[in-house]
Amino acid sequence: MERIPFVSFKTIELELGEELKEAYERVFEKSWYVLGDEDKSFEMEFANYCDANFAVGCGNGLDALMLSLRALGIGEGDEVIVPANTFIATALAVTYVGARPVFVDADINSYNIDVTKIEAVLSERTKAIIPVHLYGRPADMDAINRIAKDNNLRIIEDCAQAHGARYKGRSVGTFGDAAGFSFYPGKNLGALGDGGAVVTNDAALASRIRVLSNYGSEKKYNHIYCGNNSRLDEMQAAFLRVKLPHLDRMNNERKRIAQRYLSEIKNDKIVLPQCEDGFDSVWHIFAIRSFYRKELVQYLNEKQIDTNRHYPIPIHLQKAYIDLGYTKGDFPVAEEIAETEISLPMYYGLKDDEISRIIYAINQF
Repeated sequence: MERIPFVSFKTIELELGEELKEAYERVFEKSWYVLGDEDKSFEMEFANYCDANFAVGCGNGLDALMLSLRALGIGEGDEVIVPANTFIATALAVTYVGARPVFVDADINSYNIDVTKIEAVLSERTKAIIPVHLYGRPADMDAINRIAKDNNLRIIEDCAQAHGARYKGRSVGTFGDAAGFSFYPGKNLGALGDGGAVVTNDAALASRIRVLSNYGSEKKYNHIYCGNNSRLDEMQAAFLRVKLPHLDRMNNERKRIAQRYLSEIKNDKIVLPQCEDGFDSVWHIFAIRSFYRKELVQYLNEKQIDTNRHYPIPIHLQKAYIDLGYTKGDFPVAEEIAETEISLPMYYGLKDDEISRIIYAINQF
């Protein structure tokens, strides 16, 4: 029996291989590898895809968040609200600008930030909220926007897992001041290496981010900020331009796979993810939960089915953030998710018979 991998790029490589090779040749022949026409074209195309005015390419998703915070003037002495249940990059972006991440527990049904708990942790030092559209499911942006407006807070959306997701018909990444995207290879829109982008409707903010990402330089050898070196290189931009026109089609296939999981997995030891009307997920991760996680993972491994865990140690319990003073029990929902979450195979190219095998195996557990 052939093993079902947690993720595979084979189908995409087969379908788009020739176009990707042509993109490589196009860049190679120009001998221009940074800040060229491919990057400019991709930025326009991606901004248009996101229904936004501007996109600024950068080195990765973490830098996209960090540059957004820097451009908004957030730094030493400031606090930024972040979900307790997310990848550590969300918090690291806050740390990198000298601010303090303040965690808020997750909602057990959505896995996203629990909007009912945000206002309790606001202080006079709070300057921004970073909602994460985790696993490709939009956060509750109506509630977050209301809280931000009432408290004069900035919003930087973490869209690293949510390319193409929509909240009440509107593209994620367009609700706040700025949004950070990652193009890590495993993302719904993935490069063949690292990459990221900031999306915004604010022309001045886009300009500031662009300068900050290029050593603080508006013009060569003229530096107006102590900036960073974080550019989306031409080769990755060219590869992303090949993939972008296919993103909706590939996201729709993820939705089809998710619908099969949701409708056909029937086991009372399994908690399936929830996605209400208006929260149009692109299912970057299909996360189930089980209080028998260890046994289920071992069982699926024996059935030649790979799984993953997102994220087994919450950020507030990571050694890197021990100085913040959080302890076990501070965010019980995030901790429960960390202890029970299992990610099932979810990628473009997963075959119907493989989906059936996964569903059958889980139902037999």
